[in-house]
Amino acid sequence: MSPRGGRFWSNVLAVAYREARALRHDQAFIAVVIMQPIMMLLLFGLVLSNKPANVPWIVLDRSHTPVSRRLVQDVEATGYFLAPRPVSGYAEGRALLRGGRALALLVIPDRFAADVERGRARVQLLLDGSDPLSAARVGGYVGQVAGAFEPARAARPRRPDAPGPAPGPIDVRQRFWFNPTLRDRDFFLAAFAGMLLTNLCLSVTSLGLVGERESGTFEQMLALPTTTTEIVLGKLVPYVGVSYGLLAFATLATGLVFGIWPQGSVLSLLVVTLPFVLASLAIGVFVSALANTSAQAVFITVFFILPSYVLSGVMFPYQFMPPGVREVGGLFPLRWYQIALRRVIARGAGLADVALPMLALTVLFALLLAGIRWRMKPRLG
Repeated sequence: MSPRGGRFWSNVLAVAYREARALRHDQAFIAVVIMQPIMMLLLFGLVLSNKPANVPWIVLDRSHTPVSRRLVQDVEATGYFLAPRPVSGYAEGRALLRGGRALALLVIPDRFAADVERGRARVQLLLDGSDPLSAARVGGYVGQVAGAFEPARAARPRRPDAPGPAPGPIDVRQRFWFNPTLRDRDFFLAAFAGMLLTNLCLSVTSLGLVGERESGTFEQMLALPTTTTEIVLGKLVPYVGVSYGLLAFATLATGLVFGIWPQGSVLSLLVVTLPFVLASLAIGVFVSALANTSAQAVFITVFFILPSYVLSGVMFPYQFMPPGVREVGGLFPLRWYQIALRRVIARGAGLADVALPMLALTVLFALLLAGIRWRMKPRLG
């Protein structure tokens, strides 16, 4: 090797050694490098599942007989469903499905017991098709229960010489609302805007405060006659406008290219977007306030983005997640925003149907703002 080539590699190794020593003392970087693979291993190994669990459902029982009650009990006994909620009519059931408070509506006709005796019983199962995976799985489990139904346990004993066919399996007539063809594309694109805004909001603000701290302008900003809250909100306002522009792009793109337009109130979509954007931007500011360097801010931001996608329900139904993990996902703004998006875009919801997600997002933003103030206050001295 020539002297020039030896000097080149010597310089490269010297710089690499210097960077390695710096990384060794960067505790935030080491923590993220260690925790991220552990977190992904636990999420994909223990948390994510396509198996239904804690499925909310409603029952319209017009028969009110021991046989119909036995069918409802058999469905609940599978362990996949919560206790059923009775309704008095289709309108009430559709409202619950549209509001996301149920995934399925089981309709039992008034002549169900007599039809069971004649061996030609039928029930109707209305499913929320805006989540195709959940709808298909739930419909399959109800169909299995109906196919193995034994009415003799609930009905009166049948005489061996009685005429007519013996009681047989129940025919389940399935119908999917909000996405009749169960297209997966509709499920993912309904939350497309939420994924875009999460990337934007967490990325653009995570380097704000730490960047000013590194450039030496942080103290000058704190010396201005403004409060911490005014500084934070002032930094967020421009990005709110950019976020609404990105929302408009996402809505028009999915509509013009794939024909997926909001079925509900556009005003509801615009209103619920504001607390989501503010909460997501506040996460970025909070990360920037925690980090000491730009590299730390980037790594911590990535640490937030991955759980947001996995635990929020934009890619996997959050209803299928085990208890505890499902509640942790509620700490991420994307969980509540994707619920609101799917209610408005796929189910035709109005402002009242997104009131709960909007309230949750507002509370998250208030808590994050308090955390930012706490983090910045010791630096004022």
